[in-house]
Amino acid sequence: IAVKSSNQDAVTAGQEGDNPPKEEPWETTLKTTMVDVEAAEFRGHKVSLWDLLHSRYIPEENRRELLELYQAGELTLEQVKTVVSTIVTRAAAA
Repeated sequence: IAVKSSNQDAVTAGQEGDNPPKEEPWETTLKTTMVDVEAAEFRGHKVSLWDLLHSRYIPEENRRELLELYQAGELTLEQVKTVVSTIVTRAAAA
């Protein structure tokens, strides 16, 4: 029995020896793709597509649908970028 001195014991309990889950390639792509959206708090600086998708401007249902279509290869990265930018811009203007 190993004694752990980290404060993450509660989080990692039952996962001894397991590596933390690897990030999916599509997820990494969304997190590293920066977008320039001239709306609300995003105006004037680039923000990751992932952050935009999880912003208050994208309803949960839309987010799920976009992520599913992107993962399935039915939407390209450019299409996701366009749709998300449009939704955020319109929602921020409303």
